[in-house]
Amino acid sequence: MDGTLLDTEPLWDIAMVELAARHGVEMDAQLRASTLGNSSYDAISKVLIAAGIPEADWDIDADHAWSNARVHGLFGDGLPWRPGAQQTLDLLGEHDVPLALVTNTVRELTDVALKTLGGHRFTVTVCGDEVTAAKPAPEPYLRAAALLGVDPTNCVVIEDSPAGARAGHDAGAATLVVGEEALSGRIPPLARQTRRADLVGLTMADLSAALQASHAKMGTREDLR
Repeated sequence: MDGTLLDTEPLWDIAMVELAARHGVEMDAQLRASTLGNSSYDAISKVLIAAGIPEADWDIDADHAWSNARVHGLFGDGLPWRPGAQQTLDLLGEHDVPLALVTNTVRELTDVALKTLGGHRFTVTVCGDEVTAAKPAPEPYLRAAALLGVDPTNCVVIEDSPAGARAGHDAGAATLVVGEEALSGRIPPLARQTRRADLVGLTMADLSAALQASHAKMGTREDLR
């Protein structure tokens, strides 16, 4: 969702920079990059480590509540789409492809974002606070595939972050990575992975090619339903 479908990463940037400042540390590019695509708790933990705060003194629940409230307010000002994202969702809807929204964002904020995305587009949604282990663990994508009633190896995951790319890959899905992180090389290359600049002009043939390339590496071939 964040950074793949909606351009919310700048809003998370604001919240994370302010959270870091609250703990007396500067949110530099390296620290911010390490938090991209993480669950809120993982991102906060990295900020606290960077701030040199002893773990015994952490109050992640309080920081989590503060950051969620800040982002909730920022979300309320409107959420812009990422290039090609709306057209991609329209295309998949026209072809009756079952869709799962899988995000590390908590349910409270995801429901706000769904007002822009259109909750009707998705067969299921899986949020970061609805799994035991969020991305980069594969559990969110495995749960989504189970809820859809499909084998994860017959799914295409579309992601924009290192954590999300790892989660999709480790779930066994073909993974299409989009955005600056993919093109810059900051997302490590993995088997069963394809890359493109954005979702502009994405076709069903592109998705099927990504899936077939993944199946070929596993020794099987099956087209996207």
